[in-house]
Amino acid sequence: MKHLTVKEKEKESFEKMKSIFHYKNSMAAPKAVKVILNVGTGTAIKKDKNKNDAIVERLAKITGQKGAFRGAKQSIASFKVRQGDPIGVVVTLRGKRMYTFLEKLINVALPRTKDFRGINTSTVDSLGNITIGIKEHTIFPETADEDIKDVFGLAITVVSTAKDKKEGMAFFELLGIPFKKGEERKK
Repeated sequence: MKHLTVKEKEKESFEKMKSIFHYKNSMAAPKAVKVILNVGTGTAIKKDKNKNDAIVERLAKITGQKGAFRGAKQSIASFKVRQGDPIGVVVTLRGKRMYTFLEKLINVALPRTKDFRGINTSTVDSLGNITIGIKEHTIFPETADEDIKDVFGLAITVVSTAKDKKEGMAFFELLGIPFKKGEERKK
């Protein structure tokens, strides 16, 4: 049996979803638009100046693209944060890098997650996008075991052209996203 890539699965999804959603044209079928990786670093920059640079470097190894710093939108005195202070890093992937990353996420990283039983169906929002929270970045094979000092979590959002949650769920299942078995489907 031939292993299909995410891009090939996306093309096949039209044929499988055509009878359910009554598509007349392959352009009406959902497609992945972009993948966004977010890491919140908080106020770690105040304690260790190199922590944000280390996070950007590790994200670049994982995704193949350098991340951009995101600043605080407003000052919050109780958190000792000033407007514009870097409090997070974001990477947006499109095109070939997006498909390569999704392939790695579905086939390599998620199965390496400790006690992984599937992704909750509640992670798919009403617009047909999915956001997956990952507690440790070490599930990706690019992170070598010897340089693990600071383990950080990240949020991965896959933006699709699906119109609603039901269409998004069907699309992500056909892509190969492992959802929890036996979980009640919510509309």
